[in-house]
Amino acid sequence: MAAWRREIAVAVAYAGLLVLLGVAAPAFYRGDQFRAILVASSPVLVAAIGMTLVILSRNIDISIGSQFSVCGILVGLMAASGWPMPLVGVGAVVIGGLLGAINGGLIAGLGLPSIVVTLATMVIWRESLRWWREGEFVRGLPSGFQWFGIGQDAGQWLVVGLSVVMFVVFAWCLKYLPPGRAVYATGSNPEAAFLAGIRPRRVVFSVFVLMGALTGVAALLHSVRFASVDPSAGTGLELQVIAAVVVGGVAISGGRGTLVGAALGVLLLTTIRPALVFLGAEAHWEKAIQGENSSATNDAP
Repeated sequence: MAAWRREIAVAVAYAGLLVLLGVAAPAFYRGDQFRAILVASSPVLVAAIGMTLVILSRNIDISIGSQFSVCGILVGLMAASGWPMPLVGVGAVVIGGLLGAINGGLIAGLGLPSIVVTLATMVIWRESLRWWREGEFVRGLPSGFQWFGIGQDAGQWLVVGLSVVMFVVFAWCLKYLPPGRAVYATGSNPEAAFLAGIRPRRVVFSVFVLMGALTGVAALLHSVRFASVDPSAGTGLELQVIAAVVVGGVAISGGRGTLVGAALGVLLLTTIRPALVFLGAEAHWEKAIQGENSSATNDAP
């Protein structure tokens, strides 16, 4: 039980929020509110999987918002050019993986601090996209793009299902496979991990490639929800994802935390936004709550 105390704390906080809504705002439970929350949470959850791996390895990636926007635009352009959706999905993974490899190469290969590298690439990708698109949406998408061409109801469940499958696969791999244990070992003590036969630089490079690839998938799952692709869709995503992961109990110092906690953090923070609306609170309280929870988790032993 002690090993799961962070996850239990987040689960209790989420249950408390649901009880509060039931008492103070019962209208929250009418209609398809929960399905809307799950759909909105899905891209964030996929990105949070990658961020969990990065933070567990004792690094950080604040460029994912810009990567998300770049991947979303390129996904839209591929679809508008007539690419079939399976190839669009592969393209999203490849483009995101390449962007992540640039971060990983600079961090693992040259030994540069991850916060410096990802801050630089965040600005480079964002400004390049701004210069290229000048705020122009990608329009003229084919009918088979939005909701994968299977209709809104089925498409929403497909988006949620894909994110849940990816979560389950990565959670299992992180817990039971040697590469998952290598991520924990690298974040806990890189020197000891090296002496144990683990290549910390290789691990760091791999988690950044995975971070980029998962960001590409997240961009695809977000983009198919709309009839056009917004070049600023990823603005602020990095803060949302990092906050959710840290609130979920993943230690920013590396080596501690689980994907279960990260998923709970995503669910909690994506529920807070509509909850505040139903409770009649000001929207700016969402950021205050995220900041307070992040600080509390970081201070936990």
